[in-house]
Amino acid sequence: MAVDASGVSAARTPGGLGAPERRSGLRGPWATWWAAWPFALAALPLGLLGLASWFGRHVRPSADEWCFLPVVRDHGIPGLIGKFWYTDNGRLGNGLLVGLYAEFPVAGHQWFGLVSGVLMLVLLWALTAQVLRRTGQSVPRGIPLLVAAMVMAVFLFATPNTYKTFYWPAASVSHTVAPVLAGAALLPLLRARGRRGRVAALVTVAVAGVFMGTLSEEASVVALVVLSGVVLFAHRLFRGGARRFGRLWSLAGMAGVAAGTLLLVFSPGSRNRRERYGAESTSMLAPESLLGSLRGFAHILVTVFSTWQYVGAVAAGVLLGLVARRRTTRPSVLLPWRPLPLLSLGAAAFLVSGYLCTVITYPVFGARVVTTERTWNDYLLLYIVLLVTAGGFLGRRLRRYRPGAATATAAALCAAAVLGLVAPLVSLGHDMQVRAERWDRQDRSLREGAARGAKELPYTPVSVARMLEPFSNDGRRVWPAQCVADYYGLEKVTYSTQLP
Repeated sequence: MAVDASGVSAARTPGGLGAPERRSGLRGPWATWWAAWPFALAALPLGLLGLASWFGRHVRPSADEWCFLPVVRDHGIPGLIGKFWYTDNGRLGNGLLVGLYAEFPVAGHQWFGLVSGVLMLVLLWALTAQVLRRTGQSVPRGIPLLVAAMVMAVFLFATPNTYKTFYWPAASVSHTVAPVLAGAALLPLLRARGRRGRVAALVTVAVAGVFMGTLSEEASVVALVVLSGVVLFAHRLFRGGARRFGRLWSLAGMAGVAAGTLLLVFSPGSRNRRERYGAESTSMLAPESLLGSLRGFAHILVTVFSTWQYVGAVAAGVLLGLVARRRTTRPSVLLPWRPLPLLSLGAAAFLVSGYLCTVITYPVFGARVVTTERTWNDYLLLYIVLLVTAGGFLGRRLRRYRPGAATATAAALCAAAVLGLVAPLVSLGHDMQVRAERWDRQDRSLREGAARGAKELPYTPVSVARMLEPFSNDGRRVWPAQCVADYYGLEKVTYSTQLP
């Protein structure tokens, strides 16, 4: 596919995406291997996602969800959206997505990982395929799936706290699903043809921006930084005729995000949240806050840069660069990509958005921003995409020198990165199973007690992965306690050290 100034047009070549196999001159078993190896390698990260989804059957409500479930049960999804708007945080889009899984209490939590994981994989797969097609690149079948699956694997499971990234729905919709949905706003642009396609792309990105502004403050910050970069540096990214529309599309997205963010910030729920955390009296622009944010972000970067499994994203990019070939001679709207300027812009976008995300969360979490790993995901997806891009440039260079050895090495690194994530995931799965058994046992006891007419019953905290429970280990009452009582139809729950 090629992009011109009036939209996106298709430049077909015989054989389409399968052309590299025929141009390679391979025949017989070698041709079969060439066609199958991307799918075989993609099976590793896909298997990891499948294993994680299987462990999802052990997820049970905790923390915020204790408070969501009674509201959805009694008032439906509109009731939860209203609670978010007037009381909790002002996140209308967040309330909608949370309500969709809270409609199915425990089952919604158990299926959330599988459903959200498949959704994110499909969106990343479609984005990868469309970007390759629109930039006139031909790759073996299975390469877009391999790249998307590797991005998913390191995004979800290389984090220090996979439970809060993948399994905790309340955090995932805000910080894991949100940045993928933001990226998906590119799809109508990549598929746009003619005037109607361009108008549809503009409307889509504006609406998506409004929704994003009411879904996740951090994902909105990342979107604003990236789109600002496109506006400022369009002359370095696009050819003459396409610069205007590229800037217009970015400005439409920024306007949508700004509108949604303003809607959220001035909502009663957002004001209540700031007062609850004392953020109203703490300016995020105060020198001590900015310095604390900088120290916290530096600590986060040390953790991220020392996580070796992210090498899998680089390796996936190397494989992409090794096998990608131009399949059209039509001029592209994109200027020839030079590695250093493009990667420098990407790195700047990652660092700026990451620091700004830390700045806006610091008044709420303080020094704990370094342990609230779920809030890192909004900009970590950008980091992973940057690693894939760097790997792609490296792979293109390596095509000139022993490409076979480079392909084998990159494939081995992909496999090593995935296998390195298996043991922590299995350990987490075991912890989740233990908690599920204890949770189910207590759930039966509380339901039976409520059915007998009890108004006050004991509750034993059953936590996993540093998740909040209604009581701390020393018996101190924590805010979800009353929500637990409401969930079971009780007046009160009290702390107990022994399960019933």
